[in-house]
Amino acid sequence: MAEAEIITGTLGTAGRLDKALAEATGLSRERVKALIADGAVTVGKHVATSASAKVAEGTRFSIALPPPEPLAAEPQDIPLDIVFEDDHLVVVNKPAGMVVHPAAGNPDGTLVNALLHHCAGRLSGINGVARPGIVHRIDKDTSGLLVVAKSDAAHEGLAKQFADHSITRRYLAVCAGHPNPPSGTISGRIGRSDKDRKKMAVLPDDSSRGKRAVTHYETLKRLDNAALIECRIETGRTHQVRVHCASIGHPLLGDPVYGRTPKPLRALLESLDFKRQALHAARLGFIHPISGESLDFWAELPPDMRELIDETAR
Repeated sequence: MAEAEIITGTLGTAGRLDKALAEATGLSRERVKALIADGAVTVGKHVATSASAKVAEGTRFSIALPPPEPLAAEPQDIPLDIVFEDDHLVVVNKPAGMVVHPAAGNPDGTLVNALLHHCAGRLSGINGVARPGIVHRIDKDTSGLLVVAKSDAAHEGLAKQFADHSITRRYLAVCAGHPNPPSGTISGRIGRSDKDRKKMAVLPDDSSRGKRAVTHYETLKRLDNAALIECRIETGRTHQVRVHCASIGHPLLGDPVYGRTPKPLRALLESLDFKRQALHAARLGFIHPISGESLDFWAELPPDMRELIDETAR
């Protein structure tokens, strides 16, 4: 069994112990808190017991950093469309059909397998697990942009932006029918459906279950029995765009779960061999968690969605 790595140093700032240690080591505050709870942190001559304890600048510390828990996923040489990469993070344009993380039924061939090979171990190990720093996800059959952390500090900084909803996320989708009004806001709590636990649903506003979800939509182009819409999400709930669009009577074309494609378009989808929800994560904007630079990325529609739009525009 691999031995723990011992990190030693001197605190460069005074204040809360977890914050001071995070700044001194580059570990995330959540990781530091977990290490303190495990009795792995010594401050001065004493084992630290409280993450909120006040410490002075110049205090000596040591951390027994255990080796990361192994991940069952193996690196795989799978081509990736890298939109941006530096020492701290990588932005990927994920193709439809690729699962983000290994799970039952999808043990390999995932984005994680590809990242493990591409980044050769230079990935976030937040929470002490040797796996890429997946900060957010998009569905298997949704294409588009994701950001992945390569360090704990980047992971924590990105996670905070997702938590406070300051990340810019815009999706392009083809929905059934023509939304009326052509632009608007869908606001409804999203949680597990009472009828089918494998599905999400919009719940009553006074429900104690689910989480608040807000989607702003705008019709970009009217198509034949369909529309190309842009959806800007304030929140990032599971299947949010798909559930919200279905809730106003305009499910996404090809969505096998949240709505049937109108009869006039079913033959077209079959002829195009289009077997997924028509949803693409087109834009992703955030503040670089280390440099503070404002970053904004755009991914063009994939060929299958462009073809679908062209055919429904006729």
